[in-house]
Amino acid sequence: MMVQKIRETMNGLRGRRIHHVCFVSCGGSSALMYPCKYYLDREAGNLASDVYNSNEFIHRNPANVNENTVVILCSQEGRTPETVEACRFARKKGAVTVSLAMVEGSPLEAETEFFIRYGHYETSDPINTSYGVMYLLGAALVELTGNASPLDKMSENLIALAKVTERTKFRAEQDSLAFAKSCKDDGVIYALGAGPDYSQCYVFCNCYLMEMQWINAIPIHAGEFFHGPFEIIEKNSPVVLLLGLGATRPIEERARRFCEKYTDRIFLLDAAHYDFEGVDANHQGYLAPLVFNAVLRRYSKAIAEERDHPLDTRRYMHIVAY
Repeated sequence: MMVQKIRETMNGLRGRRIHHVCFVSCGGSSALMYPCKYYLDREAGNLASDVYNSNEFIHRNPANVNENTVVILCSQEGRTPETVEACRFARKKGAVTVSLAMVEGSPLEAETEFFIRYGHYETSDPINTSYGVMYLLGAALVELTGNASPLDKMSENLIALAKVTERTKFRAEQDSLAFAKSCKDDGVIYALGAGPDYSQCYVFCNCYLMEMQWINAIPIHAGEFFHGPFEIIEKNSPVVLLLGLGATRPIEERARRFCEKYTDRIFLLDAAHYDFEGVDANHQGYLAPLVFNAVLRRYSKAIAEERDHPLDTRRYMHIVAY
């Protein structure tokens, strides 16, 4: 069903000269754009792409956004004002807009040219989640450029990933409890990753820890780590470190070697230890962030329970004017 919806969307783009893709969103919806850009960077030789915060996209007003651009936007409820306005702005510039949301009948759907509804991240198989849709869109865009025919293969691997995710979440239960007990009283937590894995550092720190737990948390790119941030690491510094399976793993390994030497509190998520049976080797690096996402949700729930601070507690978001 989802693959058919993606194909229908791509059919609407046929005949257009698409040279550029913009991924436009905010918060957690923005994080899911990074793995897709990584995929396009490696697989779509004649298709440039950029990632923008929705509000900055409008104010920056990129000169290369025009009728040859596809703008992909996402908002969980389809009501994020900045993203709705960014969609309206992109269409005024002549770009094609493809928007994603978890619900139908939203303001974002009303503004976009093409709309795709995805399933709830807690109950859906990976292929029907927002991440799954983004991976499918990436594969479809590569297919549209004539470079290859990867959409069916991406679909097969996302379907196979469902069992991988379930196995990994089960195995991560004890690790998540250990993390929660160790970090519940920390004043700051760091998360390191590179390439597509950095997206999960972003969502873990910005959304789960800062937004939902009111814990100071800093997502650090594992490559940028050595250009300033590593000076803050001490023996008691808590570091959540992601090791993916993609081309940027050596960057993460370098950060691991440093952290193992200078802090006693590394919480390592290594995709090489996950059972990816059924997923093609050349897709594992692309899809590992989706598995990290499921694992880090377990970490977030565990620390929320340990601190008696529910994940849906807010003091500003959707409560005060901002």
